[in-house]
Amino acid sequence: MNSNCTGMESKLADMLLDPASAPAKVQAHVAECESCRSELESLRATMGLLDAWQTPEPNPYFLTRLEARMREEREAAPAGRLAGWFSRLRARIAYGPGLHARPLAAMALTVVLLLGGGTYLDMAVWNAPTQADNRDAAVVHDLQILDNNAQVLDQMDALSAGQNGD
Repeated sequence: MNSNCTGMESKLADMLLDPASAPAKVQAHVAECESCRSELESLRATMGLLDAWQTPEPNPYFLTRLEARMREEREAAPAGRLAGWFSRLRARIAYGPGLHARPLAAMALTVVLLLGGGTYLDMAVWNAPTQADNRDAAVVHDLQILDNNAQVLDQMDALSAGQNGD
C-alpha cells in the first residue's frame, strides 16, 4: 500500500458490505490501486467462505455427560475430614440449590453499608455545632460590628469638630 492507502481498511470493509454507499473517491481509488483492489477481493473471498461454512451439530448427549461429570465431582470423597467439610461446603455453594451465596453476600454488604453510613451520620451530627454556639457567635459578631461603627462615628465626630474649629 502506498501513502494514499492510509485509512482505507475501514472504507474497504464498508465497500464490501454496501458497495452502493461507498463514496466515489473510494471507488475510484480501488479501481486505480492494485493493492487495495486485491485486499477487497481477499475480503470478498473470506466473506464467501464464512457464508458457506456450516456450524456442526452439537452432540445430543453433551448435557447428559456434563451433568454426570458435575454429579461425580460433587460426590467425590476428599482426602481429609476438614478438607471434606470444605469441599462439601464449596460444592453446596457452587452447585446446590439449597444455599445461595450471592443473595446472602448482598444482604450482608447492605447491612454493613447501612451500619457504616448510620455511624458516619451520627458522628457528623455529634460533631456539628449546637444552636447555642451559633447564637453566641451571632451576638459576638453583632457586638464587633457595633464597636466598628462606634469607632467610625468617633472619627467622623473628630473630623467634623476639626472642620467647625477652622
